[in-house]
Amino acid sequence: MRLRALLDTDALGLRLLGGVDELDRSVRGVMTTDLRDPSRYLSGGELVLTGLAWRRDAADSEPFVRLLVQAGVAALAAGEAELGDVPEDLAAACARHRLPLFAVHESVAFATITEHVVRQVSGERAGDLAAVVDRHRRMMTSGPAGGGPDVVLDLLGSDLDLRAWVLSPTGRLVAGPKAAGPGLPAEVCAKLAAEHLAAVRTARRGPHRVNVGPVSYSLFPIRGGGRAPQVPQASQTVRDVRESVLSDWLLAVEADAGEWADERLDLLQGVTQLIAVERERRDAARTVRRRLAQEVLELVQTGAAPAEIAARLRVAAPVLLPGLGAAPHWQVVVARVEWADSGLEAGPVAQSLLEEILVDPQAGGSEPSDRIAVAHTGDEAVALVPLPAVSSEHDGSETGVLADALLAAVREPLSAGLDGDGRLTLGVSAAVHSAEGLRGALEEARHARRVAAARPGRVCAAGHQELASHVLLLPFVPDDVRRAFTARLLDPLRDYDRRHRAELIPTLEAFLDCDGSWTRCASRLHLHVNTLRYRVGRIEQLTGRDLSRLEDKLDFFLALRMS
Repeated sequence: MRLRALLDTDALGLRLLGGVDELDRSVRGVMTTDLRDPSRYLSGGELVLTGLAWRRDAADSEPFVRLLVQAGVAALAAGEAELGDVPEDLAAACARHRLPLFAVHESVAFATITEHVVRQVSGERAGDLAAVVDRHRRMMTSGPAGGGPDVVLDLLGSDLDLRAWVLSPTGRLVAGPKAAGPGLPAEVCAKLAAEHLAAVRTARRGPHRVNVGPVSYSLFPIRGGGRAPQVPQASQTVRDVRESVLSDWLLAVEADAGEWADERLDLLQGVTQLIAVERERRDAARTVRRRLAQEVLELVQTGAAPAEIAARLRVAAPVLLPGLGAAPHWQVVVARVEWADSGLEAGPVAQSLLEEILVDPQAGGSEPSDRIAVAHTGDEAVALVPLPAVSSEHDGSETGVLADALLAAVREPLSAGLDGDGRLTLGVSAAVHSAEGLRGALEEARHARRVAAARPGRVCAAGHQELASHVLLLPFVPDDVRRAFTARLLDPLRDYDRRHRAELIPTLEAFLDCDGSWTRCASRLHLHVNTLRYRVGRIEQLTGRDLSRLEDKLDFFLALRMS
């Protein structure tokens, strides 16, 4: 529709203040905002509605109008309810930039204008888009009126009969329609997240279609910053994907979008933009926690006095655990994301990913109670995790972050997102009870991460319990020494297995795993004990070792672990 058509509708209560020569401009959409810089949410051609809450003084008008013009908006409509008449400085700025300016009478709701424009722009889907655009207006205002992504997903269900969910890159359920019954099972969420990350890594254009059993899903990327998904240039694909693949949310719709009309696809892309706005709010809320973590990390690494660190922790505790009476215990978790391209800055990626991993998998919503603070330095992310003091009924024990459990629910999707050239390794410290212990906890977590890095796989973690084991030594053995050691012990067995299919290596692994018990090992391998004795004898003959000796058992065990 044309701008001049807006003036022909008396019910809109619009009065033209400037730009009479620009009234033939086309309007392709509408947006309500009171942000000082709404450009990131604009794609061009919009009629922008504003209540002027962004304006503090006359100097604010010029930069606001300049940003709108740069974004390619069609016109600006300012409400008179807040300030009465539209300020002259705003009219002057619009005139300088040739941006048409309308005044909206205080008796007219922005929702009325929104619905009229949407109906004219796309009559076929007017009811659907009017609801979503009105939701966009409410989400962009301050206060709880917007209701978050759940309400948008409810609109999809009620108006389009589409069930949809918002998932994090780890497969955590962020939001779902309240009226749709039970949410997606955890295993389905993990599968969809894995398929989405794999598709993004291969630069496939969304929506991505996935079948989980008999049900078809269409996966829409939710880009950060409220922008619509863009197809990256060929020269930028790898870099752009690596910087965002482990942090972007996705919208999973229970439908096959392959046969959808362009109008419906456009509508779902608009929904992803609304949810991206909510995601950005969630990220902004983490700013305080990140700053606290950065301050504590810098103090710990520079060897600050424990009293100074304790003072920072006293500031952090009420933010991370509101209502906590006493200072909690703390754990440190260190994460590193490594790409084959060492020139890529991985610290922010690791920070965002660690924030998500440490959220309770059962905590739904876009702003879960993720009581953590994560900083990053270089390619490493460091999390400060508070643990509430445990009551005496728990026998003085603590509940905390466990390395194995930390990645259990997210290994599948993250392995897909890292496939080809990326790795994620994590280390977890023991709990410490005071500021004096944080430096040791940080070093302990870093040691544990190096232990995890010595293991095979895209996603690995190690905890402080393992640092009292022989495995602590393995990451620090030089590669050439490791290769020579394992070759001397295992190559004769591998060669024999290759020639005779004797399965000596699997037999050796099982024998050691059963602590040298002939009966248990034979039962595990489904062999007669005499057959097992024959194989062990062949192992000893080929290697010159005696598996009844503790030293030789230990050498074989280490060789298998390092191979």
